[in-house]
Amino acid sequence: MHKAIPELIKASIEVKQLILADPDIQLRLSGAVEMLLTCFRNGNKVLFCGNGGSAADAQHLAAEFSGRFYIDREALPAEALHVNTSYITAVANDYAYDVIYSRIISGIGKPGDVLIGLSTSGNSANIVKAFDAAHEKGMQTIGFTGSTGGKMKSNSDILINVPSTDTPRIQESHILLGHILCQLVEEIYFKKS
Repeated sequence: MHKAIPELIKASIEVKQLILADPDIQLRLSGAVEMLLTCFRNGNKVLFCGNGGSAADAQHLAAEFSGRFYIDREALPAEALHVNTSYITAVANDYAYDVIYSRIISGIGKPGDVLIGLSTSGNSANIVKAFDAAHEKGMQTIGFTGSTGGKMKSNSDILINVPSTDTPRIQESHILLGHILCQLVEEIYFKKS
């Protein structure tokens, strides 16, 4: 066995232990649960965005809402904004990559919708601009980032900043926290007994 394997597993666990010991992160996650419950109860939608691995995580979490998590239930309106490659490549080519998300938010965002952006640095220009566009449309924002929050810190209504600067460890924790968010929203919204 390669010696690095247990060390990498320990590194992932250590970040999760920091989250477990941080009541502020847990309080903000609870606030995100309440924000999404209000959104869905009012007939609004949740949109997700990210780049690279964070785009994959955004799509994964959107699917947990629109598909199912634990409960066989109706779909909740959630979508990852990057899944239309024709749109993404056209806007990136004709305008700029920095506006791929803000442009679509300007077109489909409605007051009461929620935008969840994932960026390990918190500095992804296209997500920062998307959050600005979301606020202009009367939407709320939840940012999933690394330790500092980057530029997203100041324009996230709720910031879930994982206490790490290591991209893979941050992304692993985003999925953990995202799964908790999905599970609690599903259980409460559908009143699982």
